[in-house]
Amino acid sequence: MKELSTIAQAVQASTTMAIDAMFKQMKADGVDVIGFGAGEPDFDTPDEIKAAGIAAIEQNVTRYTPAAGTVELRKAVCERMQADCGLSYKPNQVVATSGAKHAVYLALRALVNPGDEVILPAPYWVSYYELIKMVGGVPVVVTATEAEHFKLTPEKLSAAITPKTKCLILNNPSNPTGMMYGEEELCGIADVVVKNDLYVISDEIYYGLVYDGKPFVSFASLSSEVWERTILINGVSKSYAMTGWRIGYACANDQVAKVMANYVSHSTGSASAISQKASVTALTAPQEKIEEMRQAFEARRNYIVERMNAIPGVSCIRPEGAFYVMMNLEQLIGKTIHGVTITNDDVFADAFLKHGLVAVVPGSGFGAPNFVRWSYATSLDNIKEGLNRLEKFLAD
Repeated sequence: MKELSTIAQAVQASTTMAIDAMFKQMKADGVDVIGFGAGEPDFDTPDEIKAAGIAAIEQNVTRYTPAAGTVELRKAVCERMQADCGLSYKPNQVVATSGAKHAVYLALRALVNPGDEVILPAPYWVSYYELIKMVGGVPVVVTATEAEHFKLTPEKLSAAITPKTKCLILNNPSNPTGMMYGEEELCGIADVVVKNDLYVISDEIYYGLVYDGKPFVSFASLSSEVWERTILINGVSKSYAMTGWRIGYACANDQVAKVMANYVSHSTGSASAISQKASVTALTAPQEKIEEMRQAFEARRNYIVERMNAIPGVSCIRPEGAFYVMMNLEQLIGKTIHGVTITNDDVFADAFLKHGLVAVVPGSGFGAPNFVRWSYATSLDNIKEGLNRLEKFLAD
């Protein structure tokens, strides 16, 4: 038989999905394991949103919609972006997608020709790297250290730019680090972007989960020049506990949005009509329940950071958003725990799962060797027990 696509064969499975699958299998086998792998809120979708989905089924809102999404949903997105981020978009500049990951893929499809370089700050969400390769692009990884709070600097961005550079992917707040760029930091990056005429895919899916009273600043809001170059990625999955509803969206200038909508029309077609209807309610209903979830995440963040930094051998810096924390393993490298020599983060995660019965995600998949990611999108009881197990595991 003839060879399969070289691009397709180069794509690697998601590290986070693999860890989650292993955790769920152990759970199904009756093992008392606690999972901190997948980035999925443990809250139920709010009742009014579920009711809107049920009503959509009962009212036969079950047919195809326009490829870019219903006008109702795209108007709701425009209103929410204006209210929350001060951004002005028209409905034709919004493309609804089957999840925010789909929106990132479509943005790359719209921008990147084979051989174009895409700058990717590390640590990065695992899918970004593979998505760039899937469209024939070349990922150019620029590492931001823990001492730099895992944030890309204008100097590092400038040094990575070549004549082949097409765009930058910026995730703010970040998965996996939970760090958030402030306005001054964003302006420094924006200056480099505009000077070098780059596009920016700004993934802001966690913008509603920000802590310590800090203001969130959308990259596209910095100036008209920046707005024109930004493809804003967002969705309802994280802030509204709607991961399984699969609704994301992209906001962009007329030309980019049209290309993305055309691509949707010939690939997946429109996102689920039922989920779109429910998402309208999510975006337009009072946001008090969303704030309650945000406050719960902040309380968990506070606990996990304080407790983790009190355990000998590991440490972390304080995340400013999302629901992840990166645990530093540098002090453990070379040590033997439960008969296993810890040579890297993958070995640690495997040993911790087998002997500590806790699932965390190795940092190597995020471009962050010798770190592991904990998600605190789980109950405070689970967090406490997971850290108890960490303490016991390390005390061996």
